[in-house]
Amino acid sequence: MINKVLITGATGLIGRELIKQCHQEGISVNYLTTSKEKIKNTDNYKGFYWNPQKREIDLNAFEGITAIINLAGASISKRWTKKYKKVIIDSRVESMNFIYETLQNLEHNIEHFISASGISIYPNSKTKLYTEEDTEVDDTFLADVVIAWEAAAVKFKDLGMEVSKVRTGIVLAKEEGALPQIAKPIKLGVGAPLGSGEQWQSWIHIEDIAGIYLFILKNQLEGKFNAVAPNPVQNKKMTKLIASKLDCPLWLPNIPAFALKLLLGEMSVLVLEGQLVSSHKIEELGYSFKFYNLENALQDLL
Repeated sequence: MINKVLITGATGLIGRELIKQCHQEGISVNYLTTSKEKIKNTDNYKGFYWNPQKREIDLNAFEGITAIINLAGASISKRWTKKYKKVIIDSRVESMNFIYETLQNLEHNIEHFISASGISIYPNSKTKLYTEEDTEVDDTFLADVVIAWEAAAVKFKDLGMEVSKVRTGIVLAKEEGALPQIAKPIKLGVGAPLGSGEQWQSWIHIEDIAGIYLFILKNQLEGKFNAVAPNPVQNKKMTKLIASKLDCPLWLPNIPAFALKLLLGEMSVLVLEGQLVSSHKIEELGYSFKFYNLENALQDLL
C-alpha cells in the first residue's frame, strides 16, 4: 500500500491533476520545487525546496517516501535555440542525476521510480502502429531528448528500485497544453489542418494521463508504457472536431508544410510529424480509460 509519494514537477499541468487524484486515493504528496514561493505545508501536501543546478535539496522531502514520480522538465514549446535545447535536456536529465546522487548517500525506503517520457522517440509514420516493443528510434532532437531522459531513469535500477517510463502523447486539458493552442486560431476563424493533415496525433485526456501514473504507482508496474488514448486521430480530423465543438467553420486550405517550417524552424516537427501509438499494453494490465474517443474528450474539455 502506497501512503506517500514524492513528485517533481508537481506544479505543472500533469502534476496538479495527479496530486488531486493521489489525494482522492488517500495518498500523501511531498513535492520538490525550485520556487520557494510555491512551498505549501498541509497534512497531505508538503513542499520542499531544491535547486539541481546549485546541487541544493531539502533532504526532509524523502522522509516516509516509498515512490518517486518524476515530471520535471522545461517546456518544449518555446523556440529551440541552441541554448534552449540544452535547457530542455538538462532540466530533465540533470535533475534526475541529482536525485540519483542524493539517494546514493541517503538511507531511504524508495522502491519505485516512475518517470515521464515521450512518444516522440518513435519515428514519424502514417502507417505503423507503435507498441512498447518497438525499438526503432526517430532521428529528431525530441527523440534524442527521450533517449537521454529514459537512460537517466534506468540508472535508478542500480539503487534497487523498479523503474517505469511513461511515454506521453499530446495531453489535452482545458487551460493549458496543446488544446488551447489548437483552438485559438479556430476561434479566430483562421483554423486549418497543418501540412498534409494526415499526420497522426496520439492524444490523451489530462484525467487519463494522471490516472495512468496513479495506476502504475498503485500496481507497482515496471517497464515502458505508452500513455495515449486508444483512438488516435489524424490532424485534419482533430482540427475538424474541435471546430465543430466550437461551432466555428473551417474555410481555409491546409497550412502548407513549408510555411510552418519557415515560421517554426526545427520545431515544426511538433505539428508536422506524428506517431500512431498503441495503448494496448496498459489496457491489458487493467487500466480503463475515462476518455476513449476524441469526441468525448472534447465534449468534456470544450
